Amino acid sequence: MDSQRDVTMGFHRLTSPERSSALSDQEAEAPCAPPARSFVLAATILASAMAFIDGSVVTIALPVMQIEMAADLVALQWVVNGYMLFLGALILVGGAAGDRFGLRRVFVLGTVGFGAASALCALSPSLGWLIVARCAQGAFAALMVPQSLAIISASFPPDIRGRAIGTWAGASALATAMGPALGGVLIDTLGWRAAFWINLPLAVGVVCLALRHVPESRSGKAPGPLDWQGAALAISAAGLFTLGLTALAGEGGGWAASGLCLAGVAAGAALIAVERRAPSPLMPLGLFASRAFVGANLATLFLYGALAGMIFLLPFDLMGPRGMTASQVGLMLFPLGLIIGLFASRAGALADRIGTRALLVTGSSAAAVAGFAFAMELPGLVGVLGPVLLLGFGLALVVAPLTTVVMNAAPDALSGAASGVNNAVSRLAGLFAVALVGAATAIVFAAVGASSTESRFGVWPSIGSPEYPAVVAAFSRAYSVGMTVSAALAALAAFTAWRMTPGRS
Repeated sequence: MDSQRDVTMGFHRLTSPERSSALSDQEAEAPCAPPARSFVLAATILASAMAFIDGSVVTIALPVMQIEMAADLVALQWVVNGYMLFLGALILVGGAAGDRFGLRRVFVLGTVGFGAASALCALSPSLGWLIVARCAQGAFAALMVPQSLAIISASFPPDIRGRAIGTWAGASALATAMGPALGGVLIDTLGWRAAFWINLPLAVGVVCLALRHVPESRSGKAPGPLDWQGAALAISAAGLFTLGLTALAGEGGGWAASGLCLAGVAAGAALIAVERRAPSPLMPLGLFASRAFVGANLATLFLYGALAGMIFLLPFDLMGPRGMTASQVGLMLFPLGLIIGLFASRAGALADRIGTRALLVTGSSAAAVAGFAFAMELPGLVGVLGPVLLLGFGLALVVAPLTTVVMNAAPDALSGAASGVNNAVSRLAGLFAVALVGAATAIVFAAVGASSTESRFGVWPSIGSPEYPAVVAAFSRAYSVGMTVSAALAALAAFTAWRMTPGRS
């Protein structure tokens, strides 16, 4: 679901004055022959599709993984969180590495590593190994994802670059929309491991195209050192805070959660201190002097957190009480990505005419209403499809305006850093939200009469068993609370946009 926002933010990042100078050096240093350009575009589209499809398909596979591996919800969260942690914390380093060591080299390295980590995910004998492999996937995705748009901009001259980016955007949005439907069919026919095996042929295709047709390019300037200390502290801060939120659902969770969250806050404070002195900081702190920049990033944190929480919980309801297969779940989610892909650019044009605040408040409010509708567990097909459509239209209204606010709030010299910070915030939002929503759901499920060692959220006993009514009641209550938390995050996004983002420009 992030494809359209990544396109818009990447375009701003690549058209900043610093990047324009760098790209002119790249074109002079390593021009791309016109016959190779279609292959360059194909390589970047395949790589982006691989990352986007992986995220959506894995979410659908979670209930199936849970049954096969006998995992509880708290442990299962890390199948999602491990990936998002390393991708969100390292994506800025990945972008800088491409400038320093060469776009194609880092792109190929990230793709090869992503494919290898996908194979490890598919072969994982236990949940612990799967989580480790997912962390590796996230780290290599942080090398692969930022290079796609940079390669397009380095390979296409300015007069046709916009058309190339538009083609990449449309294909990426379509891949995002088709991912759940395709993944659901694969999971039903081949099992959850197919969600990872599908990445291997895509990775092979990307590497072959890149080595054959993508020219090597780098900025030609003397880059500053990579901020590895900042990256390590970012991972520590995000990881410890997420562990603290997750620990809320465990035994003695209050003390463990408090200690881990405090440790995360301490790591965050150390990160700020390091960034003040770093010659090439991951996030220049001067950006946060702008009220609009802070407001847009807070709205991003809340809104994308709400989306992640809803998408994390929804398959458990669809494949549990509603009795859908993975294929049917994929079809139910198909309109979400399709609507965002079709209407996000139009919302961006509308924002230019009426201002960004109205769209941000309206879209975030629509997402909140969709979350509350999910929490009500309305019966029938309309009870699911209606909120999905409303969520899709709400997100379509906010994707482009959020990017516009971020980029307008940053000086031109820091546009690349601004887009990178907002991109990282959107990914880390999902990390924190899944931990928070998962903890709330697990706590309520255990408290409402399904606390036996045999009962786990999302795992259903036989209909005639004595346990079944209690499990149904506990699931319904826990699911409603989790969706309500997600809806509240979207409502916070609407409030933040109303109070902190500009109206008409």
